[in-house]
Amino acid sequence: MGPKAIAGIAGALVVILLVLSSVFIIPETHRGVVLRFGQLIQTDIQAGLHFKIPVVDQVRRFDVRVLTTGLPANQYLTIEKKPLDVSSYVAWKILDVDEYYRSTGGDEMRAEQLLLSRIDNGLRDEFGVRTMHEVVSGQRDELMETLRDRVNERVRAAFGIEVVDIRVKAIELPQSVSENVFRRMATEREKLAQEFRSRGRELAEGIRADADRQRTVSLAEAFAEAEETRGEGDGEAARIYASAYSSDPEFYSLYRSLEAYQRTFAGKDDIMIIDTNSRFLRYLKDPSPAN
Repeated sequence: MGPKAIAGIAGALVVILLVLSSVFIIPETHRGVVLRFGQLIQTDIQAGLHFKIPVVDQVRRFDVRVLTTGLPANQYLTIEKKPLDVSSYVAWKILDVDEYYRSTGGDEMRAEQLLLSRIDNGLRDEFGVRTMHEVVSGQRDELMETLRDRVNERVRAAFGIEVVDIRVKAIELPQSVSENVFRRMATEREKLAQEFRSRGRELAEGIRADADRQRTVSLAEAFAEAEETRGEGDGEAARIYASAYSSDPEFYSLYRSLEAYQRTFAGKDDIMIIDTNSRFLRYLKDPSPAN
């Protein structure tokens, strides 16, 4: 290959490199700006194929999709001066590439810092005019919408940024306050439990006293009924004894004497001293009914 061919190839390569370095592409999800010697000469470049001066011009691309940034948990005071630990996030996007670059230098971290500082101030102001109930449940949506509109008024013109949405992820009481609340709740529950125990003991005493009264009444009624039954039995026994005695007095006298002997002489070691003429021994001496 001769010198002319080599020179031709080198020239072609130089031309290709110059052409390639003068062409740039902006993706559909981005917008671009062109800087010449650090000076902004073209902004809000749309998606597509574009040209620039090689070496002299520099292209910066910025994502214009919705970006999400979490806010660090901060403590805010409600209108009742009650502290709340709040975690939130913001969804935002670049609205004006020209203003965004001029105000932030194209630094996304700086843009987030500027945005978060204004949201933090806005949250502090909005929480400060609402009660705890309102910020926790009653007016949370209204609070977020109001805050979003207020922040947009400040950042659209100043930074070329639009806030799409601001949302609170969590609202919690500070640890010290939570401990006091839990302690107070435990005290209230203990007081309520003590009231229930006292009522239970009172009811138990009433039930126990009523049961003792019913037991006493039942025992008294049973004793009276038993005595009445026993009296009726004794009366019936006396009637039967009287009837039997009147039917055959001599046999009845013998029967009663035999029962008395059986009870008297039940023990083998028993000793009884009695007159032999006693009527108690009359059936032992002469069992004849004639006597």
